[in-house]
Amino acid sequence: MRLLLAAIILSFLATPLTAEEILGGVAKVDITRPGEPAGENPLWAKALVLSKGETHVVIVTIDAVAIAEIGSIQDPYLANVRSKLEATIGVLPESIVINASHCHGIVATDVEARTIEAVTKAWENRVPVKTGVGTGSENSISINRRLHLNNGKQSDVRHAYALPNDEEVESVGPIDPEIGILRIDRVDNSQPLALVYNFACHPIMGIPSGGNTADLSGFASNVIEQNFGEGNAMALFVQGCGGDINPVLYKSVTQPRDGKPLGTRLGLSVLEAARNIETKSNGSLSLQARKVAFPRADLAERIAGMEKEIDQLMISLRGTTLNFETFLPLYMKYQMSGDYPSATSYRYLQDELLKQEDWKKLDSDNRKAMDAYLKNIRSMEELTRKQINLALLRKHEARNQKAGKTVEAEVVALGVGDFKMITFPAELTVPIGLNIKKKSPHEHTFVAGYTNGYLYYAPTAIQLKNRGGAQEDSDCLLAPEWQSIFENLAISLLGDL
Repeated sequence: MRLLLAAIILSFLATPLTAEEILGGVAKVDITRPGEPAGENPLWAKALVLSKGETHVVIVTIDAVAIAEIGSIQDPYLANVRSKLEATIGVLPESIVINASHCHGIVATDVEARTIEAVTKAWENRVPVKTGVGTGSENSISINRRLHLNNGKQSDVRHAYALPNDEEVESVGPIDPEIGILRIDRVDNSQPLALVYNFACHPIMGIPSGGNTADLSGFASNVIEQNFGEGNAMALFVQGCGGDINPVLYKSVTQPRDGKPLGTRLGLSVLEAARNIETKSNGSLSLQARKVAFPRADLAERIAGMEKEIDQLMISLRGTTLNFETFLPLYMKYQMSGDYPSATSYRYLQDELLKQEDWKKLDSDNRKAMDAYLKNIRSMEELTRKQINLALLRKHEARNQKAGKTVEAEVVALGVGDFKMITFPAELTVPIGLNIKKKSPHEHTFVAGYTNGYLYYAPTAIQLKNRGGAQEDSDCLLAPEWQSIFENLAISLLGDL
């Protein structure tokens, strides 16, 4: 009996233990609004389903501005999608992660049904897969839109209002050029099945016609899908901490607005990195979700302060002898010739011989008039910035007063092998992502905003001292304390993956 037991034990030890393999499936469904064609760059709902035993992770990427609140997707889209998929394929609601690219495309009114269709097809398409993680870099297509001014305040780059004058700008904020990549290959033929890539940038360049488009992230995915493997792999763009990151050519007035060149560069950078990623079987799969109450902002004091600032700007406006018709040619003339702007040089020289200063007096009067006119212009530009941002503060203060002291947000941590990601349902600014990456216990940690809902902007506590100066600080429901709560929770969840 002892010999038989020993033989059984030895036999068990000699048999290699095979870890449960990961199954992966992908599918996509066109969600472009009928009647609003997007041409070569349609809008998609793309789904990636990963399963390992009873653990399932569903990643959905939507070419839309947000999951409800703004844009054409409305509540209860997220709840309905989750509920339906739990009933049909048995995936728990918290295992379904939906990220909006933040492109400003117009989606179909039945986007909910189309999203469910994409996930259901991906579920049915699952096959054994290998996974791998890597990073790429792209630093030429984006710029931080926050402008640090000489007076210690900050402004931002928007189409809604004019930029501060160049001499007022001291520096700009950081970007995050890192591209986080999850590569998934089929086991049977080692061909790529999917690439999930995480990058931070507002996809708001549009196309020259101004029509419907998935914008630069859509163009990037098109490049990847056309050139990776045998052309059957799916590219899923996951928006990162893009709250304060614009396309580099966003305010250009010298060429048509076009997201395709920038998206093409991003796609090529993803391809370059993805080709060097090694995939392995039997990786880990995990997900944790937490619903957390974050403190809402009390904006009453700042609103009162901005109202006074606007009153002071209004008072600063003065009458001027010039109008635009007389100012512009005068300004150009004085810019062209600093020494003799009003006449040829010999007229000034003759005045010197006669000991007269007629021409110099004219120049002095004109410069004073131009300075007064420019001061009014700059005051009016500042007025527009403050009035637009004040309107955002008032909107959120009214909402916060009705809703109470906290707002609930879902934070998700997911891991696929060495690929780790934290998500949040707001427009995170880049410093938030950089902080979490630096503190994470994992080498390959990535951060995604715009996920599982939409809570407007989520800037840092320091940035929130600038309420009213930039959209990120004004279009925000959250109190400054939100940052430490979120970052501490993110690190805790990452530690448990």
